[in-house]
Amino acid sequence: MLDSSVRNGYVFDAKAKGNASSGMGVAEHSKSTYLELQRKKVFRYVIFKIDEKKKEVIVEKTGGPTESYDDFAASLPESDCRYAVYDFDFVTSENCQKSKIFFIAWSPSVSRIRSKMLYATSKDRFRRELEGIHYEIQATDPTEMDLEVIRERAH
Repeated sequence: MLDSSVRNGYVFDAKAKGNASSGMGVAEHSKSTYLELQRKKVFRYVIFKIDEKKKEVIVEKTGGPTESYDDFAASLPESDCRYAVYDFDFVTSENCQKSKIFFIAWSPSVSRIRSKMLYATSKDRFRRELEGIHYEIQATDPTEMDLEVIRERAH
């Protein structure tokens, strides 16, 4: 019996049940862009996509610090998966300015099964590369990640 198999250039390990890895790397630019959002507040959000030819997670789009949550949500494709990081600023009931970083695994129900599987099996490895994430949301439609959901999680 085989312990692992190769399909479409990706290695699947039968022993690693809940810990499957698609073999996707993470582009250095992806890590540095996230750090600019986290530490320097250069971006409000970063949208990442998997480049299947390079077999790595790359930056697809960034949003400047003045962009709104609606700008961010509108930047996600309607029918394809993405990873995203959003820096949510808010004021607490004690009138303190706070910021929480959300990791969003966007997997619309209408996206291709192959895409959903690729993003699902690559998520944990990519997520581990991004230190300092406060909350994670998995969304299959916009209502699962609307601003009210973000606000409730942050408080």
